[in-house]
Amino acid sequence: MWNKIIIKTPEQIEGIRRASRLTHDVLDMIGTYVKAGVSTEELDTIMNEFTIRNGGTSACINYQWNNRWGKGGYPRFTCISLNSVICHGIPRSDEILKDGDILNIDVTSIVDGYFGDASRMFSVGKISPNAQKVIRVSKRALEIGMAEIRPGAHFWDIGFAINQYVTSEGCSVVRDYTGHGVGVNFHEDPAVFHRAEKGTGPEIRAGMIFTVEPMVNIGKYQSKLDADNWTVRTRDGSLSAQWEHTILVTDTGYEILT
Repeated sequence: MWNKIIIKTPEQIEGIRRASRLTHDVLDMIGTYVKAGVSTEELDTIMNEFTIRNGGTSACINYQWNNRWGKGGYPRFTCISLNSVICHGIPRSDEILKDGDILNIDVTSIVDGYFGDASRMFSVGKISPNAQKVIRVSKRALEIGMAEIRPGAHFWDIGFAINQYVTSEGCSVVRDYTGHGVGVNFHEDPAVFHRAEKGTGPEIRAGMIFTVEPMVNIGKYQSKLDADNWTVRTRDGSLSAQWEHTILVTDTGYEILT
């Protein structure tokens, strides 16, 4: 697997940094619009228009997940996953935000052929204690996972640390979906597992760029795929949350690009 992981050149790193900065800016911008009465499709349209005005395009629209998933490609510009949706929620005109909702917004921007991928959690009005907890735990899980990144460490150290923390909080880590290499392509090697055995996996080396994006459920870890072949939900209907960054491995540790 290590031979398939791209060590980015300085030129590629700068291109990925630009794309990642735009993704960061999109997520910063959209928070103002996340409120009761707004549809997820409206949010998606606002983000796409902002992306285009700032010199980028969406990596999501028409994406076919290496031709394995979806019919005709992904239909919108971002993924917006509401409440019990784990990931890949399709924005819709009839999906209206209401008080108490939590949502993950996942953005991947392309700038000059390079990709930057990130997601954040947002909430609407007053949310439940369980919603607060799953948001907090998933964000801390990302931070704990990133702390394992350094040259000479192993990729699965990231997942080991994440899973140890999440289970200590009484939550569960989704096992069916992972982080991934990114930058030159939308999805590259390696898969970055969020539950793994310490000291295993490919060696982490300077110049690698990948995402860490733990998906955390307040209930059990099992997931199910909707009939649209994209939307992934918790099987038990419990709340789910996720935070994601695109990360560059440096000579001494890591740099968050998003």
